[in-house]
Amino acid sequence: MSNGASPVVALHDAVVLSSGFPLLSGVDLDLWPGSLSVISGANGAGKTSLLRLLAGLDTLTTGSGTVAGIDLRDGDRRLLRRRVGWLGHEGSFYDDLSVRENLAFAAKALERPLNEIDAVVARVGLEHRVDTAAKQLSAGQRRRLGLAWLLLRRAELWLLDEPYATLDDDGRTFFDALLADVVASGATVVVSAHDPLRSDALHPRALVMAGGRIVGDTP
Repeated sequence: MSNGASPVVALHDAVVLSSGFPLLSGVDLDLWPGSLSVISGANGAGKTSLLRLLAGLDTLTTGSGTVAGIDLRDGDRRLLRRRVGWLGHEGSFYDDLSVRENLAFAAKALERPLNEIDAVVARVGLEHRVDTAAKQLSAGQRRRLGLAWLLLRRAELWLLDEPYATLDDDGRTFFDALLADVVASGATVVVSAHDPLRSDALHPRALVMAGGRIVGDTP
């Protein structure tokens, strides 16, 4: 429900081409503040391409679209990327920097207070690894570092590509609880996941993609 708010994401007949091949072939989608959506579909269905379009990483070829009020065809991509948080399969970290140093670098780039770092590190359970180099973290710990980065930047739109892939059962439980908090704070979250979200506190909108289109939509 919109409750009078403007959609964070508004796509109409969105098409993305790569060397003439349609990564997205006509997507219509509205996403509202404080909502959680889970995208499923086979490999090549367009899940990651949709997330990349919303992150400003791919270009809208035809159709129309806005994210956080910014036009995807001729809007300010730098502004868009400051308001959107993207967490792909591999986090964009400096391997030789520690957890704290990576987050401090990100905070300075985003003009976020450095005194928020300890709180987000604790929130993702990395307080005992704060001085550990990123290259020495496990895959699950690197995923938690990526979540800390998203918390630090206070993204309006969270885009998470297969976030459960490297998490054990404890990590999945932690992640579900974090998502519930993020959505409750008013952020919009879009998750690409093969597995369903398990938390009883989460009631995601289920989107199914095939052939670069949304072919199923269950509120």
